[in-house]
Amino acid sequence: MIDPAYFLNLNQQTQQKQDSEEVCIANISPLERQKRLKFGIQQFIFTLFVLAILIGFQVNPLWRLSLLFLFWAAGVGYFQARDKT
Repeated sequence: MIDPAYFLNLNQQTQQKQDSEEVCIANISPLERQKRLKFGIQQFIFTLFVLAILIGFQVNPLWRLSLLFLFWAAGVGYFQARDKT
């Protein structure tokens, strides 16, 4: 029979390991992080501009779904710069 205390103890050991190993070493240079952040911000502003145009001209709301990819690219650029990856 399986002892539930085994899994509880295992979870506590894993949590202690994760807490002690929380070191992040950047694998991109500060210049590259700056480029990615700049791209993310520019892409976000451009996407907001396109969204405003679509709303202003009362284009079918389904066309706004295509902006998902632009928002996604902006988010990737921002989070890569933030996480230093």
